[in-house]
Amino acid sequence: MNPAPDRVNPIEVDARGLRCPLPVIRLAEAARDAPTSSWIVVLASDPATRYDIPAWCRMRGHELVEIAEVPEIPTVGETPMVPEAPIVPGSSGMGGPAAESEQPGYLRFLVRTLPQRSKTAGTGTGSARSSRTR
Repeated sequence: MNPAPDRVNPIEVDARGLRCPLPVIRLAEAARDAPTSSWIVVLASDPATRYDIPAWCRMRGHELVEIAEVPEIPTVGETPMVPEAPIVPGSSGMGGPAAESEQPGYLRFLVRTLPQRSKTAGTGTGSARSSRTR
């Protein structure tokens, strides 16, 4: 039986500040080197990752467990400054659209790696024919 996946110490990919396609490339590198059933947390500030990472997970056969919006919490030195009122993503408190400063600081993705199909196990698509001599 496989050991339980380690959700306590997941692999972290900090792609904040990186633009498309770099967050997905960093995730792919981490997943390639990770054992099956590993947990990977991706932190990304590029809005395109909201679509790119779920698409990558579907194409590669990994499980996207969670997407969360995380507000950027300012710090003083090493101590986080706790806001007086809770931050509600997408809410301006005025009933209108959210102000730019109230948008989430970044997105947090939780991905679980799943077993991958072997690329050498033919699928009957004719890939073997291309290397035959006639």
